[in-house]
Amino acid sequence: MECEWKPDEQGLQQILQLLKESQSPDTSTQRSVQQRLEQLNQYPDFNNYLIFVLTKLKSEDEPTRSLSGLILKNNVKAHYQNFPNGVSDFIKSECLQNIGDSSPLIRATVGILITTIASKGELQNWPELLPKLCLLLDSEDYNTCEGAFGALQKICEDSAEILDSDMLDRPLNIMIPKFLQFFKHSSPKIRSHAIACVNQFIISRTQALMLHIDPFIENLFALATDEEPEVRKNVCRALVMLLEVRLDRLLPHMHNIIEYMLQRTQDQDENVALEACEFWLTLAEQPVCKEVLCGHLSQLTPVLVNGMKYSEIDIILLKGDIEEDEAIPDNEQDIRPRFHRSRTVAQQHEGDGIEEDEDEDDELDDDDDTISDWNLRKCSAAALDVLANVFRDDLLLHILPLLKELLFHPEWVVKESGILVLGAIAEGCMQGMIPYLPELIPHLVQCLSDKKALVRSITCWTLSRYAHWVVSQPPDTYLKPLMTELLKRILDSNKRVQEAACSAFATLEEEACTELVPYLAFILDTLVFAFSKYQHKNLLILYDAIGTLADSVGHHLNKPEYIQMLMPPLIQKWNQLKDEDKDLFPLLECLSSVATALQSGFLPYCEPVYQRCVNLVQKTLAQAMLHQSQPDQYEAPDKDFMIVALDLLSGLAEGLGGTIEQLVARSNILTLMYQCMQDKMPEVRQSSFALLGDLTKACFQHVKPCIADFMPILGTNLNPELISVCNNATWAIGEISIQMGPEMQPYIAMVLHQLVEIINRPNTPKTLLENTAITIGRLGYVCPQEVAPMLQQFIRPWCSSLRNIRDNEEKDSAFRGICTMISVNPGGVVQDFIFFCDAVASWVNPKEDLRDMFYKILHGFKNQVGEENWRRFSDQFPLPLKERLATFYGV
Repeated sequence: MECEWKPDEQGLQQILQLLKESQSPDTSTQRSVQQRLEQLNQYPDFNNYLIFVLTKLKSEDEPTRSLSGLILKNNVKAHYQNFPNGVSDFIKSECLQNIGDSSPLIRATVGILITTIASKGELQNWPELLPKLCLLLDSEDYNTCEGAFGALQKICEDSAEILDSDMLDRPLNIMIPKFLQFFKHSSPKIRSHAIACVNQFIISRTQALMLHIDPFIENLFALATDEEPEVRKNVCRALVMLLEVRLDRLLPHMHNIIEYMLQRTQDQDENVALEACEFWLTLAEQPVCKEVLCGHLSQLTPVLVNGMKYSEIDIILLKGDIEEDEAIPDNEQDIRPRFHRSRTVAQQHEGDGIEEDEDEDDELDDDDDTISDWNLRKCSAAALDVLANVFRDDLLLHILPLLKELLFHPEWVVKESGILVLGAIAEGCMQGMIPYLPELIPHLVQCLSDKKALVRSITCWTLSRYAHWVVSQPPDTYLKPLMTELLKRILDSNKRVQEAACSAFATLEEEACTELVPYLAFILDTLVFAFSKYQHKNLLILYDAIGTLADSVGHHLNKPEYIQMLMPPLIQKWNQLKDEDKDLFPLLECLSSVATALQSGFLPYCEPVYQRCVNLVQKTLAQAMLHQSQPDQYEAPDKDFMIVALDLLSGLAEGLGGTIEQLVARSNILTLMYQCMQDKMPEVRQSSFALLGDLTKACFQHVKPCIADFMPILGTNLNPELISVCNNATWAIGEISIQMGPEMQPYIAMVLHQLVEIINRPNTPKTLLENTAITIGRLGYVCPQEVAPMLQQFIRPWCSSLRNIRDNEEKDSAFRGICTMISVNPGGVVQDFIFFCDAVASWVNPKEDLRDMFYKILHGFKNQVGEENWRRFSDQFPLPLKERLATFYGV
């Protein structure tokens, strides 16, 4: 037996001194402490001193001892594999001996240390840990039992997967029954630990728990009305998770569980109420929701509505009593990082506009994003939103009587919650709400000038949820008054109202599109004035509102007087911002929309904007190269700068077309794109392929010399696992083939097989299918001999995916390609001819010569099979198809 390690007195004093200093608020002291700690890490027994202070030095104050343990924990995280054996054994044995320290703080620190060692892959190398902790649970001494349970709970949280694997001989078969025994323990803290431990294994459907699922549920029911809030919270959390994974076991008790959750959602303890409220959100996703909940709606609705009121603490945290704060600069910590959505090329459909995958970004993150993000108010509102989508207008029976009272209530907090309710049900109950909207919308527009800022801000959001209906009515009735008031709110003296109004206005712009054209001068006036007024955070939202406006009204923005209003403030900001400033992201996105809308109107601003974008790409690539060669010296760049710059260059190419040619000629953008197309980060490749397609359309003479280098890269990026990258690469190949013509021939083999595979893949997103079909058609148009032999392998999905897109140039060239291929390989279409007929009928007015091609193929087929067979064949057609073909092509 080796002799016990003892600290050197001088060394110990030095470390205690350090621990004291590190509690100083002064940042320079903090920094020097950090450096000294790094130096001490060179000594192998430094960590012995740290554990000694934590577990043995009872003369020291608890915060210092705990801190020593937390520094040791960080060392374990960073360097555990370099600890000498003697050191790690000493730490392990000290931990196990002191897990029952009389101080809760020290026990918790030891527990954190244990789970950190365990999660460094040490559960295998510390075989006595779990048996020892489980044994300590049976200790008569409360501190020992609680300390061991605390550590076990942390291990269950951090290492749940390993505990349930063969690597450890499945300890859970012993642990879970053991935990269940403690559900009835006399100490609330221990009961709470026991449930929390078991709860870690519900979602993964761990076998050891599934075997004991019935006793687990019975034990939960027994604790349902425990006097300890922490226990009730864990019971609610368990039931919410069981709802997802073992609904079958809860169904027999469903009536009672719902009654119970109704009470808990009104628990005095807000943490319990919040856990319980999650139950309704989860239940709404289950197919049985309607059936099990319909009898309880009349009780549940008022409970949720009641939970939607601001609590007193919310109002204090939100500074709800401060009405005017527009002059107070923002706290930089409050500004959330924005994520840039890279360009994806999509087709236009019958109907209008470009259909994007609906990203519901107007969900219930309406406001108060500075408080702990998730609270009872938000959870109740989200639950009401999803339940409205399940029950639709049936929910209104219960909501409407409450709403009348809330919306006209003299107390602002109550009235505010009523306006939130109205917004929460907008999506699910829209049909049933329509009769009331002619009366409600004017009332809400009036609430926009309420004297309480929190009422004004929630009203902005709720009105945006009804924007679709507002826009469907004659503009003078609701759109004009709403717009007028919203624009005033954009210039509100309260920052939260400015933010809500700007976001609501962006939603209104998306819905109204060109309906806004008559009011453009008035709108721009307001938005430009807001520039001079806004603090940092809201400026970022303002860019978004301006970009959305440009997307919505398009070329109508290209009038000298509008350009004169809008561009100077944008360019002024552009000149103020440094290349490293993240505020460039939203500004570049905004300018990209503006350039696309203004087209020739953007020319005067084009050159400096173009140059800076190329610079940003170049800088980012250079920084990435440095980081790759010397990672310790140089940090990795933020590639978003490059992505946003590539996207703005795409906007310029799309908006300015051929006029961008000279700028491209005088820059090294193609060399930079060659690097971007090979970047590790998918979003960089995605944006560079979009730019490649746009430059191919705008000035192919500069792209052509690089095609031999670019095509192999495009071929390797046709991987449908990365949908957007694949989509943009596919689109670029199609644009290149139109420009190359027959010279595309050497490159067909690099891409054709992948494209045919993608178009035949099940569950491929619509946008990718459409772009793939167009590119295959275009390749066949320029090189029919190479592509036509494969006709039979793609004709059917090809026809199905293009029947719904609008007549346009891309569709035109793709159909010319398919007709050319059919004339080369008519046998390839025979089996699927009905699909071809259907696709032809989807054209509203094809160009004359394309119509002739269709005519020839249809009549050729008819003559080939003969009158009788054609009649039998065309009898399978749906009536509208039959009529269209007869009318337009006389078959």
